[in-house]
Amino acid sequence: MGKKKAAVDDFPLCVHLVSDEYEQLSSEALEAGRICCNKYLVKNCGKDQFHIRMRLHPFHVIRINKMLSCAGADRLQTGMRGAFGKPQGTVARVRIGQPIMSVRSSDR
Repeated sequence: MGKKKAAVDDFPLCVHLVSDEYEQLSSEALEAGRICCNKYLVKNCGKDQFHIRMRLHPFHVIRINKMLSCAGADRLQTGMRGAFGKPQGTVARVRIGQPIMSVRSSDR
């Protein structure tokens, strides 16, 4: 985001958003953070005065084994037998101290 083809010496100031917990961040949460950061920087710095790089990519697939909660559900489903589940979404697995996003800008 921002000025995509910027050289390293164009924006000498670099700020990282770093995780302080071991967690899973969904693709929707990463996209919301990117949009919020981009909107704030465009409003305060200008369109071509920064460069954002997302350092995480959601490759891990989260699955869900849907269960029925109606009367007679025990006759319709198999419980935990064959409980692999269907894909629900993707997440990025984050370690402690791992950078989530980097923003480069000039200090003027």
